[in-house]
Amino acid sequence: MQPVLTAAQMREVDRLTTEKYGTPSIILMENAANAVARVITEKLGGSVKMKEILILCGPGNNGGDGAALARMLADAEAAVAVVLLGTLERTKGDARTNFEKLVAMADQPNLEFFEAGDVADASNLLNEHEWGELSCVVDAVFGTGLRSPRDDVNELVASFPDALHVAVDIQSGLMADRADVEGTQFRPPDVTVTFTAPKPANVLPPASKFNGELVVANIGSPEELVQGQHPQLFLAENADAKAWLARTGFSSDSYKNARGHAVVIAGSESYSGAAVLAGNAAMRSGVGLVTLITPHTSKDSVASRVLPEVMIRGVKETEDGAIAERAFDEIHDLLEKADSIAIGCGLSQSESTRNFVKKVVTRRRQPVVVDADALNLLSPVSEHWPPAHAGGSDKSALTNVRAYSTLGAAHAGGSDSIPLILTPHEGEFRRLIGEAKNHPDDQGSIEADRVAAVREFATTHNVILVLKGERVLIGAPDGRVVVNPTGNSGLGKAGNGDTLTGILAGFTAQAVAMKIDIFETVVAAVYVAGMAGDIAAANYGKRVMTASDVRECLVGAFAVLEK
Repeated sequence: MQPVLTAAQMREVDRLTTEKYGTPSIILMENAANAVARVITEKLGGSVKMKEILILCGPGNNGGDGAALARMLADAEAAVAVVLLGTLERTKGDARTNFEKLVAMADQPNLEFFEAGDVADASNLLNEHEWGELSCVVDAVFGTGLRSPRDDVNELVASFPDALHVAVDIQSGLMADRADVEGTQFRPPDVTVTFTAPKPANVLPPASKFNGELVVANIGSPEELVQGQHPQLFLAENADAKAWLARTGFSSDSYKNARGHAVVIAGSESYSGAAVLAGNAAMRSGVGLVTLITPHTSKDSVASRVLPEVMIRGVKETEDGAIAERAFDEIHDLLEKADSIAIGCGLSQSESTRNFVKKVVTRRRQPVVVDADALNLLSPVSEHWPPAHAGGSDKSALTNVRAYSTLGAAHAGGSDSIPLILTPHEGEFRRLIGEAKNHPDDQGSIEADRVAAVREFATTHNVILVLKGERVLIGAPDGRVVVNPTGNSGLGKAGNGDTLTGILAGFTAQAVAMKIDIFETVVAAVYVAGMAGDIAAANYGKRVMTASDVRECLVGAFAVLEK
């Protein structure tokens, strides 16, 4: 998981890199420019020779990066034009040094340098300039220091629609620490090259939609300085899923009981398809055994569609075909032996089912994934929620999440020490916290700051919270929040929540059987599920892809990650 730093934290890392490790700040700027130059060279086919490149610079350090970049590209025989939005006299420090180097190169035929008082002057200058075939426009104007949103710089870039658009650190006009865009209209860059660590606006929507491809470049700051900022926001990475799959890989002595047993409690007379999707997804996850528990009247319907490897058990039900409270005693022994439980997909609503769900959650002796109807039956938390961690208010200890990695500790303690994984979409989350959205323009606490809302809920209630939506957020009881970058809008269809629940159940059962951290497991499961969704979108298109397609595309996701 890659730490995400605020602009202030990033400035502190830069300062300490210079003061504590003796790396001159001008070298950090040089390294940043080198990183952008490498990306541009790669995107333009491996060489910038004779390519026409426009670099828009501000007077601050972001502009200093652009000035150093211009020198490097000119040395590589590109035709470079630099427009400084400001005057040379306004620049200072390392930026001033790099701009003065450009001025000293004024006799070089492939380098032009212009000063423009403001954006309007720059626009006139660009309109009057005779351009050939412009290959690349670089935005190095504001960087992470912007305090209020603006889109005038982007209008300059948008006047060259056919050129490669590269943003340095962050697109000018976005505020580094904020996810919102406040109504400004941006043309997203083709690629953003940020340094040392991503910033919140690089990873959180809607701002993240205006980054294009994100490249995080190491410019020489030691990792211990990044960790020293005690980051609480992270970006899930390919490496996280790879590492988890490596730890749960198959060996010559692998067998079903060693790979975990997932129990999926799902379905009702009206929603048997949800049980099928969740059970099949769990079976595809790599787990050893899957048992699907569903009402008696749904059993035949489920059995005719579920994978033959999935074991099915029918249980007592209510008059409307939902699982009844008395079914808990019927399956108690099975639940005791399971490595993970998933509950909620297509359960339907009744008071008897509510009591059944509460018993499963409060008496759990293994991680439980709670989704869909089970979430609604437990909402709002003030009325139907199991007690928070009995140990008091200290939520910082990782043992609450990791207890089940050492099985004895979890079994010896109460259910409050065993991970509870909630997977709401926004509407379900609103019901959990008792927040109503009465009007389309009413911006509640979730929209105001999704990260803060997820962190507060996870820490207050001692749960792992998976908030679905555009870029899934995963919150831990210790305050960490992980942004998942995989997935697409094609996943916003019926059945994909059930598929994710099944994948989580299967991954979690494997983690328990193999003594792997549960929070890391949830991060890996969400990443893989989103990756399968991306493969499905590529294979079938977002319009026609289905939840079943996503499940089958797990094959491709595992193949890529385990290659």
